[in-house]
Amino acid sequence: MFDCHNEMDSFHGKKVTLTTPERDEMRARRNNGRIRLNNGLDKNGHPQPDHHSQGSYAMHTMVQDIECEYDIDDGAYFKEKDLNDAQGVALTPSEAKERVRAALAMDGRLASEAEIHNNCVRQLYPQGYHIDIPVYRTRVSKDEAGGRTETYELASGDEWTVSDAREVTRWFKRKVSDFGVDGRQFRKAVRLTKFYARSRHDWKEKTGSGILITCLVCDDFVPVQDRDDQSLRETWVKVLARLRRSLVVAHPVGDTPLAGPDDEKAAYLRDRLAEALATLGIFDGDPTRVEARAAWDEVFDTNFFSGQPTPSSREDGGGSKSRFVVAETIGDKRDDGDGRYG
Repeated sequence: MFDCHNEMDSFHGKKVTLTTPERDEMRARRNNGRIRLNNGLDKNGHPQPDHHSQGSYAMHTMVQDIECEYDIDDGAYFKEKDLNDAQGVALTPSEAKERVRAALAMDGRLASEAEIHNNCVRQLYPQGYHIDIPVYRTRVSKDEAGGRTETYELASGDEWTVSDAREVTRWFKRKVSDFGVDGRQFRKAVRLTKFYARSRHDWKEKTGSGILITCLVCDDFVPVQDRDDQSLRETWVKVLARLRRSLVVAHPVGDTPLAGPDDEKAAYLRDRLAEALATLGIFDGDPTRVEARAAWDEVFDTNFFSGQPTPSSREDGGGSKSRFVVAETIGDKRDDGDGRYG
């Protein structure tokens, strides 16, 4: 396979993963949402929750979106006794979500009021992004040995359902750790696949959730040392084969599958991966550098790859098919310091 590792690494760093300013902005948005909720609860005379980030924000797999359609998940965990009404009667799940919605509405500065959804309260922002706030209650009991046990229940529809999205984050971080030295490449493969699945505007609502894509990549990830491009292609080959056998995708920590045998979004992702791999079939021949870059451009609907500098004959080792060396590589930095992912 023609070596486009450095082009892919640069594409990931500049166009896919969030830049440091974008990470800072996401953190500020999350924190402002928490302040807005806490202030509203205070004004209404209600206790405040503990806040815990969830989803792609917590797993560091968010990707850039030119339309700023970011989804920030930030769970609100209330003590059981704090979700009672004025008479001390426990709130129903719908009432608990309404309390959160009303607290957010107290701010009064946003054009759109928060909305109650099945599994969260959603606050839309005029810039295009939104914050989803799943509402949990924490129930404390004692086990047979007298130890303290906490159970987390999500306000889902009008039922309290045992659930804790933090378990998904822990699962993902364990997977990154299990991949060892390949953990960083694995995380990049997740981001690149999510970015591909949303690379066309009309695909965004059709290709499945971020956790579905993450699970597929996790199950079929193929590490290739120093070859992010080859690793991504070989991972997609395995994911496509798996989806052709069955569209069922199990939840990593829960009992309810992420996709069933007739799931339309999993099927749509399968078909889009088939198209991408058909385009990448050029690598089975003997493409030129121009052709190789053009193939990746077509896959990601970009001109980034073709716009990369052409190496000199000296850098290129005197041939058109040898490895392209990029002087600057964009690091995959954490948003809480200078540590490296994976």
